[in-house]
Amino acid sequence: MKQDGDLEDTVRQRIRSLRAARGWSLDELAAACLLSPSTLSRIETGHRRIALDQLTAIARALGTTLDHLVESGADDDVVIRPHRDAARGITTWLLSRDRGQTISKMRVTRKVPADLRVHPGRDWFTVLSGTIELRLGERTILVGPNEAAEFSTMVPHAFGAHGGPAEILCILDHEGERTHLGPTAV
Repeated sequence: MKQDGDLEDTVRQRIRSLRAARGWSLDELAAACLLSPSTLSRIETGHRRIALDQLTAIARALGTTLDHLVESGADDDVVIRPHRDAARGITTWLLSRDRGQTISKMRVTRKVPADLRVHPGRDWFTVLSGTIELRLGERTILVGPNEAAEFSTMVPHAFGAHGGPAEILCILDHEGERTHLGPTAV
């Protein structure tokens, strides 16, 4: 577990790096977050502790969130390992869970389930390889490589592989994640 000083050092480095990546001077960032340049300089160099209200203003000015500034810098395992669900015929790589959306890659080997489901929100996917059969209400839609689908998930829906395994990249909102990736997913 990181010590408080280590975390503060990490946050300071992130602030400096984000400022530099935007090509901003201390004066420009200070103006954007309504701090004096000397206060910002002392924060970046470790000569001043960072107050929560200052950190919030800095994060907002840099176009990021508090979570991103203070998240663990540990990269103990940077490999994204697949989660295989043989019973459902889907292998999933969770690529990102951020801001209410999940981005995942899926390898689909199952056929379309007979049971169509609904949930609040919208789903989006693009086919990387193979063909996906999307059942959307009464319609059956074949989505091939380099094609994408986006739809309201209040319409009864299900998807599966058509004519062999398929791989997709999908973006799911919270409800879509629970429905498609959760323990009772179909």
